[in-house]
Amino acid sequence: MTDHNKRVDEATGTNLVGHEWDGIEELDTPLPRWWVYIFAATVVFAAGYVVAYPSFPDVGGTTGWSSRGELDDALKAQTAARAPVVSAIAATPIEQLAANPGLMRSAIEGGRAAFKVNCVQCHGSGAAGSKGYPNLNDDDWLWGGDIAAIQYTLQHGIRSPGSEEARFSQMPAFADILSRGQINAIVSHVRAISGQGKPSATGAQLFAENCASCHGPEGKGMREQGAPNLTDGIWLYGGDRASLTQTIAKARYGVMPHWAGRLDDATVKMLAAYVHSLGGGEANPAPAAPVTADAATGEANVGS
Repeated sequence: MTDHNKRVDEATGTNLVGHEWDGIEELDTPLPRWWVYIFAATVVFAAGYVVAYPSFPDVGGTTGWSSRGELDDALKAQTAARAPVVSAIAATPIEQLAANPGLMRSAIEGGRAAFKVNCVQCHGSGAAGSKGYPNLNDDDWLWGGDIAAIQYTLQHGIRSPGSEEARFSQMPAFADILSRGQINAIVSHVRAISGQGKPSATGAQLFAENCASCHGPEGKGMREQGAPNLTDGIWLYGGDRASLTQTIAKARYGVMPHWAGRLDDATVKMLAAYVHSLGGGEANPAPAAPVTADAATGEANVGS
């Protein structure tokens, strides 16, 4: 049946669709056959792809392939390739790692990777820390910075709920014990012994009566108590007058999680090796006698 209402463009001989904009009319030009064939082929290919490969949630394809399965296979292959080195690290006492440079390098690199996954959230990508989170690059350690002490801290945490062997210290909130003037005097004394202000005789006396039992008579700290050295320029929460006043009046109670049960012993050991290698680690203890057991690992953790 012929459509007598159709109009034809005289210049091209092509039908017009009837749309007009400011005197310009649209041609009803047919699509090229080659384009139609390619379009049809893509539709057929897409339908075949949907059948052959997983294209919908929880619906697998007929080939059995999936990107998740490919990833799982790659991870299993990587784990199998690393297994001999990880087993060797797990079987080597932490104090003896340094005697095997190749194994120590592997432990450090493994720890570097584990640090990026588990530790950067608090300590930062460069392990420089921030207010309330210790810098692991310096040589200021609350609980000890040799590799075994670092491993213990990692394993058991600091004031970590659920860990019976966690490092623990408790500074009292002196606002409940001393007056504001007395707290200000102690702040003045602490600033003085850290080279930031003038000495305060009253503050020195109050410090001796209330603080020296943990921080020592000279304020150099005690690792047995987890008490920091107050005479250096390294401050976890800040060494300005306002920060010190807050610390002394209200106290601090930082928590580091324990990694036992969350990470395997070999990973904790590798983390300890990496943190110790950052530059602030202290000399390691004397190596223990060699062992031949399949797994002999000490436990450690880092507190700076």
